[in-house]
Amino acid sequence: MDSSTPRHHVDVLVVGAGISGIGQAYHLQAQSPDRTYVILEGRADIGGTWDLFRYPGIRSDSDMHTLGYEFKPWNAEKAIADGPSIMTYLRETIAESGIDRHIRFNHLVRRAEGSSATATWTVDVELATTGEHLTYTCNFLSMCSGYYSYRHGHTPDFTGRERFQGEIIHPQQWPEDLDYADKRVVVIGSGATAMTLVPALAETAAHVTMLQRSPTYVAAGPDVDVIANTLRKVLPDSVAYDVTRWKNTKLQQFMYKRMRANPDKAKSYLVGRVRKALGSDYDVDTHFTPTYAPWDQRLCLLPNGDLFDAINAGTASVVTDRIVTFDETGIELESGDHLDADIIVTATGLEMVTLGEVDFVVDGEPVDFAQTWSYKGFAYSDVPNLASTFGYVNASWTLRADLIATYTCRLLNHMTETHTEICTPRLRPSDASMVARPMLDHLTSGYVQRAADRFPKQGDREPWINPQDYGKDRKMFRKEPVDDGVMQFTAVRSDVLGAGQVDERGRQIAV
Repeated sequence: MDSSTPRHHVDVLVVGAGISGIGQAYHLQAQSPDRTYVILEGRADIGGTWDLFRYPGIRSDSDMHTLGYEFKPWNAEKAIADGPSIMTYLRETIAESGIDRHIRFNHLVRRAEGSSATATWTVDVELATTGEHLTYTCNFLSMCSGYYSYRHGHTPDFTGRERFQGEIIHPQQWPEDLDYADKRVVVIGSGATAMTLVPALAETAAHVTMLQRSPTYVAAGPDVDVIANTLRKVLPDSVAYDVTRWKNTKLQQFMYKRMRANPDKAKSYLVGRVRKALGSDYDVDTHFTPTYAPWDQRLCLLPNGDLFDAINAGTASVVTDRIVTFDETGIELESGDHLDADIIVTATGLEMVTLGEVDFVVDGEPVDFAQTWSYKGFAYSDVPNLASTFGYVNASWTLRADLIATYTCRLLNHMTETHTEICTPRLRPSDASMVARPMLDHLTSGYVQRAADRFPKQGDREPWINPQDYGKDRKMFRKEPVDDGVMQFTAVRSDVLGAGQVDERGRQIAV
């Protein structure tokens, strides 16, 4: 990196000001207050996903009592919240805790070079507004940049796309001025985004068709938590929130484990609820009966059964078929049918990436994360002083983000107590025989399978497994010792630590 580039130093550099990054900052302030930190955010605002996605109906697909932070109660009436409400919650969080003063917007992290000799990361940052480059150095790097590309979503190469005379839109780049009133809209996909979009668009569109290759499991539920709202009337907000969070977490885990243990019974239950909602005349077998077991892919939540209401009202429909080609007026299907459309929405998934599309180098060698082993699902073999946040796919993301943030602070505090500067997960001799598995080996979703070869491996024994189990993770991250014989803690000569650097408090770090 250019030595003339302006340089800034902090103890901890947090990348990303979404839910994970804000949570990490809060825990740093509360649990490791002696550490300076900065959050680098590539966009012009906080929120990550909740700022990026602006499509109609954008909402949480988890209840906010678990998607919210453990340290800040969610007090709104609706437990399934819309995007603007979530943004309000996040803005309150950073303002109340002073985190806003630590965020640097429009700072795009391009490259990170780690040095074992100095226990530092040197990070190349591009200013999105000017193209200027800055250099940040830190002793610990916390990657909270999510799991998908912000540059673009995934769109298959549809034959005849160029022939279509209407608009083609991916939800990740939704135009603010799109007029879909009284238009015929086809939404391609059957995941959470599609099932959010269809009922929202159906309120004003002439008709909305959800076109899917295969069905997805869905479950309708209320968007309010009656118990939570009742508890807030009789208990302090923090107590009511803790009880609700405990209740909902336990319920999520119970339902997930029951469905995985009894997939046939779970399938019958879920499909049966759809039949009840849509009536005996509806072809549930074709449109809402998947061939895979529940939770082989994520279950889609329908708040108040809004998709079912749109189908029953005739403003929306589901077609299960395959695309042959786009043409001037819509989509030709394998069945021979044609879907007329004015607008086509490609709700076809995300493009998963590893650690925010940043180039990593350690001691002069490029890091290929696909060749590393995932340590407790948040760090990587032989990569020092680095944590990354990857939440749950079978529960609320933030449950795990909170645990990882806490554990990161435990690592930092342990290094302070032991006068060490580097922590690095390293395979034990006995780990050499581990069987490699994909990091998310229990999910068959297309977006996961497309990226499987880019993600770290998990092994067949702790701490190299990623169980996606909140109960196990809570014990591991909060109770088990950080000095576990796998995470190696080492000291660096004091005469080379942070040579020539100035930290965020203006302190000169001695050569």
